[in-house]
Amino acid sequence: MNRRTAFAGFLPGFLLLALTLLLHGCGNNSSARPVATAQPAREPQQSPAPANTMADEDLIPLTLQLNWFPEAEHGGYYAALAHGYYKEAGLDVKILPGGPDSPVVQQVARGMVDFGVVNADNILFGRAQQAPIVAVMAPLQISPRCILVHESTGIRGLRDLKNVTLAVSSSNAFTQYLRHELKLDNVKIVPYSGNVTHFLLNKNYAQQAYVFSEPFVARKAGGDPRVLMLSEIGFNPYTSTLFTNDEKIRDQPEIVEKMVKASIRGWEKYVNSPEKANEAIHAANPQMDLDILAYGARTLEPLVYDQTAEAEGLGTMSRARWQKLADQLIASKQMKAEKADVRGAYTTKFLR
Repeated sequence: MNRRTAFAGFLPGFLLLALTLLLHGCGNNSSARPVATAQPAREPQQSPAPANTMADEDLIPLTLQLNWFPEAEHGGYYAALAHGYYKEAGLDVKILPGGPDSPVVQQVARGMVDFGVVNADNILFGRAQQAPIVAVMAPLQISPRCILVHESTGIRGLRDLKNVTLAVSSSNAFTQYLRHELKLDNVKIVPYSGNVTHFLLNKNYAQQAYVFSEPFVARKAGGDPRVLMLSEIGFNPYTSTLFTNDEKIRDQPEIVEKMVKASIRGWEKYVNSPEKANEAIHAANPQMDLDILAYGARTLEPLVYDQTAEAEGLGTMSRARWQKLADQLIASKQMKAEKADVRGAYTTKFLR
């Protein structure tokens, strides 16, 4: 890109090669989320699923719209596709890549696509705007959202965050929660640039990230990132949540159940054996190299299988978690209490 080329001439020599690695992406909501990569050089293409004994004409066609370009945060869905779990369930699933400002909630609400992937806060915001959407499975029990700081700053927790420039997307729910929850002494908040270039150049620079993406890129480029998880201060929305609309749940519950169960199988496979799914993700989004995808899959495992998931099963959701998130959005003045539809935002009936 011209901007990157012009800027590179002023950088120390050891960073020139590193800059080619700085644009690897990461996951969060489609409107404002960490972007460790630039947009792929070409539009990500749907990866072909393996052949299955069931004839294609007998399969039920479904679309699954991602909230971002294919990455590790979508690994379980690609595993279900690559290993034929969707076809075994009688489904012909096409995974549609997302991107910046991808209107996933609106598309699912209007029935333009059958299923979507977003985070739990997006579900609540959508319901508050009368979007008839419902979460049906949450593969990540712990949010991968984090803030990167330099080890050299001595900052060891988010409540110690001070005397830095903090790059975040202002429209993200977590940004408003940080402003509400933390003192942020002498913290200058600036727009997030979409990569780790400024982080590598400035020891007093902190930025938003996903734990399985930007830390890897920064270390590979010679940086010293320290990860501060948002979940450690209690902001922990379900992530990469599978959702659909009220109509499909009402009129086609058996299809929703097949989709949920096949997706859970996919996430179980991805955590234990991600290689085939990572190849499919790389084919759909060549900017995601296999090394960062392998790192992402390893980093995802404890986020998928926390104590709750170990006890109750992968994909589980609870009323208490949804209510806590709603309370946080209300407290940080992002949502009015009368608009917080927790009861209708999710269902666990397809997880049993």
